[in-house]
Amino acid sequence: MKKIINKPEDIIDQMLDGMVKANPEKIVRIEGTSVIARKDAPVAGKVGLISGGGSGHEPAHAGYVGKGMLDCAIAGDVFTSPTPDQVLEAIKRADSGKGVFMVVKNYQGDVMNFEMAKEMAEMEDIEVDYVITNDDIVVENKEDRRGVAGTIFVHKTLGAMAENGASLSEIKEMADKIVEDIKSIGMASKPCTNPSDSKESFSLEENEIEMGIGIHGEEGIQKEEMKSADEIVKEMIDRLLVEVTDTNSQYALMVNGMGATPEMELFVINNSIADYLAEKNIKVARTYVGNFMTSMDMAGFSITLYKVDDQRLALLDQEIDIVRK
Repeated sequence: MKKIINKPEDIIDQMLDGMVKANPEKIVRIEGTSVIARKDAPVAGKVGLISGGGSGHEPAHAGYVGKGMLDCAIAGDVFTSPTPDQVLEAIKRADSGKGVFMVVKNYQGDVMNFEMAKEMAEMEDIEVDYVITNDDIVVENKEDRRGVAGTIFVHKTLGAMAENGASLSEIKEMADKIVEDIKSIGMASKPCTNPSDSKESFSLEENEIEMGIGIHGEEGIQKEEMKSADEIVKEMIDRLLVEVTDTNSQYALMVNGMGATPEMELFVINNSIADYLAEKNIKVARTYVGNFMTSMDMAGFSITLYKVDDQRLALLDQEIDIVRK
């Protein structure tokens, strides 16, 4: 698929600059870096909250910078972790003296570079802690599970806590609990294409779908014949419910587009999900439909279920003022 860009090597710089020019009242770009920060960061008396990763997942991560969510987001190259020195700049900008908390997706490069940045920040007497998100259920070994769209629920929950004045240790305690209660699965009907070479990340026949894809264009666990929305949803929910077994709790549901799926289709999919979850006696307290964490121009969607209680719902409902409209 053709890309409407200038030079591929300029795409990250121009994307970030374009984002700032569209939101000058909310965000700034730290000079000489790929870090987007709240214009008022650091916010006095508040734990700083940062996240980041490779570009290509927009609106994640910079789209969630603002009041009630992230103080800074670091953009790496397409599907590539930001470097430790870039993460360190975000830590320093977010720190008001109350410490900084990092939300890190479970990819080798991200974990290594954010941990290195933490060590560098601590050498400058900045207290830093973090959580690793790992909500993608299709990876059999739980230690290797990828952080995908459910990461946005972590940003929102912890961001509200930080805005309310929670301490670094309180945020860490909540983070460790909620990552265990967030489960996701995704599928694709078309792979993504990298702007550097316009090559597809994997191959699909006209009548095929890929079940269990990752957000970096990774192939899934199996190829299947194209089916109806109802049939695809049923398979994905059945896989989720192997692990989401507490039918007495309430859940927040995210129906996340992978980048090229029209909203019309996402709402058709949500209709199927809502009906099937009701049939399975799964109580949905909140539903979010849209593009939250994409994979460039991949067509497809992911489903995330987040077990919630009154406290978590209040944090999800808390007002925000972020880049993403």
